[in-house]
Amino acid sequence: MDIAWGMGFILIAGVSFVQSTMGAKAWVLLIAVVLWGLRLSTYLYQRNWGQAEDYRYANWRKDWGENAWWRAFFQVFLLQGVLMFIISSVLQFGILDDLQDLSLLNRLGIVVFLIGFAFESIGDRQLRKFKLDPSNKGKILNTGLWKYTRHPNYFGEALLWWGIFLIAIPNAWAYWNMVSPTLMTFLLLKVSGVAMLERKYSDNPIYRAYQEKTSSFIPWPPKK
Repeated sequence: MDIAWGMGFILIAGVSFVQSTMGAKAWVLLIAVVLWGLRLSTYLYQRNWGQAEDYRYANWRKDWGENAWWRAFFQVFLLQGVLMFIISSVLQFGILDDLQDLSLLNRLGIVVFLIGFAFESIGDRQLRKFKLDPSNKGKILNTGLWKYTRHPNYFGEALLWWGIFLIAIPNAWAYWNMVSPTLMTFLLLKVSGVAMLERKYSDNPIYRAYQEKTSSFIPWPPKK
């Protein structure tokens, strides 16, 4: 399901695009989500394929016991499908918008998206390289972008969705469009991203020392 997450957004954006006037805004949004979705799905495929099941799903399967099959259908597949549709609404409204000329705010959104995309992709690449080195076993990555935030990939993910929001507006659904980046940021901070990993490493003394001097989410110079 994690690997399919990014591809689902590409499918929704593609279906919206073929029904649109295919103006400048529609093209920018389509290209943005294709870049994001392909990179994310490719990264997760390379990281997870052939490996043990993600610890989150493995724990759920263990806790649910005989009910795992139907709990997984509702809590993993159906729930993520609903979330995908809600979050992608900003893409749908932006791509189908009649006002397709790019405003100054839309151009600012492109810059915000690119900064977020860079944070996410560079952070993921640095983490993958760190984990592939056997000498780093038991250590915590605290260099590169990880020196300034404990979760540069999640920060980048949230930021790029706010960029997509800025690219998509204005349109008749401008206020509803805020639901997409707000929900994505909430999920990353409180549900499946930052909060979950912080709990996972809460008993690790090395990670606690890392917590004391490194910003949790927004990049900031480390404390001395």
